[in-house]
Amino acid sequence: MNHPFADLIGLVFESVHQGRSLCRIEVDDKLMNPHGVVHGSIMSALADTGMGGALYPLLAENESCATIEIKISYFKPVREGTLECTTQLLHKGKTVASLESEIFSNDKLVAKASGTYSIFRPQKHVKIKV
Repeated sequence: MNHPFADLIGLVFESVHQGRSLCRIEVDDKLMNPHGVVHGSIMSALADTGMGGALYPLLAENESCATIEIKISYFKPVREGTLECTTQLLHKGKTVASLESEIFSNDKLVAKASGTYSIFRPQKHVKIKV
């Protein structure tokens, strides 16, 4: 799957299975905040993308999903190494799914997130000529 934002931050999926995913980001200076630690938005993006990756294989061919909300708690600052995100599906209904991600650095839990996703069938867009 083409994912320009993931490419921008260096996010790579190691595995994607039915309701589970594992992805990672190598810590780089461009991901740091002014205090010299990984910016919280990077960990949030890692969790959000991991959750989408875990949910997509469970969707019907004509379905898509979008984030409704994510809550993330940060436990430890990260300055170097690799961020690894494990995600699992907690519940999938017809129109809403709940997932949970844990983010590790050097085998230490540094953040945990939970998310709710809408499951829907995209409407066809009609291009209007002006």
